[in-house]
Amino acid sequence: MREAMFYEKLQEQKVRCYLCAHHCIVPAGKRGVCGARENREGVLYSLVYGRLISMNIDPVEKKPLFHFHPGSTSFSISTVGCNFRCMHCQNYDISQYPKEHPGIPGENVTPEQVVDAAERAGCKSISYTYTEPTIFFEFAYDCARLAHERGIKNIFVSNGYTGPEAARAIAPFLDGNNIDLKGDNDFYKKICGAKLQPVLDTIKLMKELGVWVELTTLIIPTCNDSRETLEGIIDFINSVDSAIPWHVSQFYPTYKLMDKPRTPVGTLRTARDLGLSKGLKYVYTGNVPGEGGENTYCPDCGELLIERYGYQTQSRMKEGTCFKCSAAIEGVW
Repeated sequence: MREAMFYEKLQEQKVRCYLCAHHCIVPAGKRGVCGARENREGVLYSLVYGRLISMNIDPVEKKPLFHFHPGSTSFSISTVGCNFRCMHCQNYDISQYPKEHPGIPGENVTPEQVVDAAERAGCKSISYTYTEPTIFFEFAYDCARLAHERGIKNIFVSNGYTGPEAARAIAPFLDGNNIDLKGDNDFYKKICGAKLQPVLDTIKLMKELGVWVELTTLIIPTCNDSRETLEGIIDFINSVDSAIPWHVSQFYPTYKLMDKPRTPVGTLRTARDLGLSKGLKYVYTGNVPGEGGENTYCPDCGELLIERYGYQTQSRMKEGTCFKCSAAIEGVW
C-alpha cells in the first residue's frame, strides 16, 4: 500500500478523493468508486501501488497512437481497477476486479524494475494502459519520473476522468495520451457510470499542458453511432485542434453488451468521411486491418505518408514532414 495523493481529510474519519472527477467521499473502512483506494482510519491508501497484473511489450499502434514514434514498441503495464463500469469493457476481468473481490492480485514490482525492463527491451516508451491508469496514479507517476530521466517516453491510455490537479502533476513527464471520447452525456451515464464534461475538460487541459493527444471512439451500433453523436464529437475536436488524430474503432460483442452486433465497416467509413469533410486532418478506422483507413496521408497534398496493416508500418515521412510537399505533420516523431 501507499498513501494516496490528491485527497483531503473530512470529519468523522471520512476523506474526499480528488484523483478523478468522481470526487468520492469515502468513509473509514470503505473504498472509492475505483475499488483501488481505501480509507483506513482517516487516511486514504492506494491498494494497487506496484501490484502489476499485466506487463507486455506492445506496438505503440496498439494504444492506438499513430502519430507517436510509429513502428516503435511500448512497455505496457497495468494494475487491477477502474473508475468506470463500462458495459463493453474488453478487460473487465481486471478493470472490475476490486469491485467484486476483497483482495488485490498482482506481482510486486518497483518503478526501477519497470523502467529497467523497458530499457532492456529497447522500448521507446512506457504505456500505462489496459485499465484506467489514473487509478494507479502514484505508481505511474513514480515510473514516469524515472523513465523521463532516462529518456524513455510515457503514455497514458485513458478514459479522460483524471482530475485537473493530477493531470498537471503528471504532464511534465507525460508525452502522449490516447483518451477515449466515447459518446454523448447520455452514453456516459448509461454505459459507463460517468459524465461527459470532465472528459472534455481533460482533453482540453492535456493539450494546454503540451501533452500529445489522440482520441478514440469505439462505435457501438444503436448506442453512439448516430450522425448527431458523431458530429458532436467532431465539432468538439475541431474546437480544440483539428490536428488531433481521431480513431473510430469497430466494436465487437463483449461483457454486458453481448446483444449488440459488431460495428459494420460502412459505419466506420461514414464516420471517417464525416470527420474529414468537417475539417479534421487525421481520422483513422480501427480494428479492421487492411480496410485502408489506417494510413496517414498528408493533409495538404494527399500523399500517402505512413502505410499500415494492423501493427505493421512503413513510413515515407521526412523528419516530421511530408516527403513530397514538405508540410509539417503534427505528432511526436
